Amino acid sequence: MGEWLADVGLFLVQLLSVVLMVGLAVAVVARLRQEAGSDSRLKLVELNRGRDERKRRLRLAASEPGARKRLLKAFRREDKQQAKAGKSHKREGGESRSTVWLIDFHGDIRASGTDRFAEEISAVIAAAESGDEVVVCLESAGGLVHAYGLAAAELDRLRDAGLATTVCIDKVAASGGYLMACGADRVRAAPLAVVGSVGVVAQVPNVHRLLKRHDIDVEVLTAGRYKRTLTVLGENTEEGREKFIDDLERTHELFKRHVAKRRPGLDIEAIATGEIWYGSEALDRGLVDALGTSEAYLVERMQESRVIRVKLEPSRRLGERLGAAVSAGVEQALLRGAQALDASRWQKH
Repeated sequence: MGEWLADVGLFLVQLLSVVLMVGLAVAVVARLRQEAGSDSRLKLVELNRGRDERKRRLRLAASEPGARKRLLKAFRREDKQQAKAGKSHKREGGESRSTVWLIDFHGDIRASGTDRFAEEISAVIAAAESGDEVVVCLESAGGLVHAYGLAAAELDRLRDAGLATTVCIDKVAASGGYLMACGADRVRAAPLAVVGSVGVVAQVPNVHRLLKRHDIDVEVLTAGRYKRTLTVLGENTEEGREKFIDDLERTHELFKRHVAKRRPGLDIEAIATGEIWYGSEALDRGLVDALGTSEAYLVERMQESRVIRVKLEPSRRLGERLGAAVSAGVEQALLRGAQALDASRWQKH
């Protein structure tokens, strides 16, 4: 009898394993087909709802046990009143509340998020209505001229479309970051955010003398007088240096022209020295229009508008998601271990 039960149990385990493997295979195939049809997805989050939900949870947590039922009833009444007001509002045909569209841009030296940023802007322009506003939370210390020139041109599309645009700088918008920021109708910065750096810099290492010391010749062949002004391996000339500096000055002039056109009240020669200023200093010099954090501004706008975060998320393959999950798990385990070791130093034995 015992052997028979053991055989039946083993059969059931094997059957369950087969069913699980088949189900996993079907899920993987379905997911791959779904992902093959879409490279990215647009994620929309209404921040008002999250804020209201957190506020209610905090009110419930702070209330006395006997008052919680009354609060819950009051919340339900508020929801019904809001729903009824929304329906009657639509029946009357009046104007609906304006929408604030929120886009984030965190730039690296190559402004590699520009393609995603451009698609998010296209989506907002297609959906926005008269009276809407676009808020861009910008964070970048700048980078390649052509890369940030493209990112700034994408942000200019919002103004060209007639949409009121506000850029919020919480940490840094310098050099190429400010090239983008100045394209907005209004620029807000946290009091100690880094702003400015309207200048151009380039560095070119040269190892020609080291190669010459070891009897290594390098030939740099060009067609065109200024095809290569400064090189890493070849011998640089004074003429090449002068031309390189001329190119930097020309780029700087374009930068200054871009900023002056979008912020005509600026004393462009006074601020285009390559210096950086903190938020309060930038306000005094006219680089920004107001002080404050992005969170404070969004909370203010929520009083009268719907605030919707727009984010284009790339669809990751199942293998990538599993790999990311494993990596995150290992990283979290290591972090917890480090925290435990650090905490043990303060334990008394």
